[in-house]
Amino acid sequence: MKVRAGRVERVGKPTVNRRMSSRSVSLTSTFLLLAAGGAAACDNGDDYQDEGFYCADANGVVVDEDNCDDDDGGGGGGGFFIWHSSGYRSGYPVGQRLPAGGSKFAYNDKAARSSFGLPSAGRISNGTVKTSVVGKGGSGTSGKSGG
Repeated sequence: MKVRAGRVERVGKPTVNRRMSSRSVSLTSTFLLLAAGGAAACDNGDDYQDEGFYCADANGVVVDEDNCDDDDGGGGGGGFFIWHSSGYRSGYPVGQRLPAGGSKFAYNDKAARSSFGLPSAGRISNGTVKTSVVGKGGSGTSGKSGG
């Protein structure tokens, strides 16, 4: 600043008070909405989900998880399956029929176990929940539990 004859003068670049025009604001808002919509379309939520797993019989009735343990010759034979669904929560007791809508695969199907991120062999605790399971199928056999 310079003081000259009682007046104060500014030295340097003058400051310009700019306002965004309504057109600029509108274009910026539109771009942001389109970008957010594009991101939402890429994340449709159907690709990854939580999946609950239970050892159950062919009818979807929960049994002791030792029946689905194929380590060291364990396991209950051919009548037991690992049932799974994104709708299964933990806490269904032995003897309870699982809610409708689940799928199943043989308890000793190593490929199916691995496709869901489960150990390829051994015991899986009833009520195990795996997060970020891809898709809704896998190599399991479709079946309906419930009545």
